[in-house]
Amino acid sequence: MTTYSGTNEFEGATFVQASFKGAALRFSDVSGVTMRGVDVDGLDIDSHDLFFGSLLVNGVDVVPLVDAELNRQFPGRELQKSQTPEGLREGWVAVQAAWQTTVADTPSDLVDAHVEGEWSLAQTLRHLVLATDAWLRGGILRVQQPFHEIGQIFTGAGEMGFDMSVFRADPPSYDEVLAVRAERQQQVTDFLATATAELLAEERENPWGGGDWHPSVGDCVRVILEEEWAHLRYVRRDLALLRPATAP
Repeated sequence: MTTYSGTNEFEGATFVQASFKGAALRFSDVSGVTMRGVDVDGLDIDSHDLFFGSLLVNGVDVVPLVDAELNRQFPGRELQKSQTPEGLREGWVAVQAAWQTTVADTPSDLVDAHVEGEWSLAQTLRHLVLATDAWLRGGILRVQQPFHEIGQIFTGAGEMGFDMSVFRADPPSYDEVLAVRAERQQQVTDFLATATAELLAEERENPWGGGDWHPSVGDCVRVILEEEWAHLRYVRRDLALLRPATAP
């Protein structure tokens, strides 16, 4: 299969009676794409940015419908948008309980298994360590070098100029991942325990830099919650695919 990477040659193009059956698009911009008279049976779209825009299907914006269904599937997810300390604390408790169940229910032979192109459970937990480090330790607490060495950085960070020397080259053991993850979870719990509405309203710098966005402390907490719920969904999706493949 031919791979097109880092190209913009298809921008504004028109495809007529073309077949994209079985094609895969990753980290690509498909905003503003118009499809008419197309066969979409089995079309699978997964976008963390879905909830920041619209997606029209037969003239209906399905984003609110998807958001509501995910809230039904993941009780407490709706609290990721909370504007109060109490709501954010409740949302944090809910997502941590959901994660505890998923981690406890995953057999040891699947913690490092992954679907092609996706992270394993162990890698996902390492990424959540990174997310907590960025938004709590870096964004809110303004720690100069907030990152733990086992953090799982996002794809393309090196090309963006991020200092990759912060992170260890050799993968940590799963026990170490769980230990560091527990430390970071406790740090969020401790912070939220005393957070006030006044503190949540304070302005901070974007820990990833760039742009004109200056998030509030509350915004930083909400990003942490969004990361937790999104990656929980990814992991549960992938584990559901991996379990039949590994069952006797």
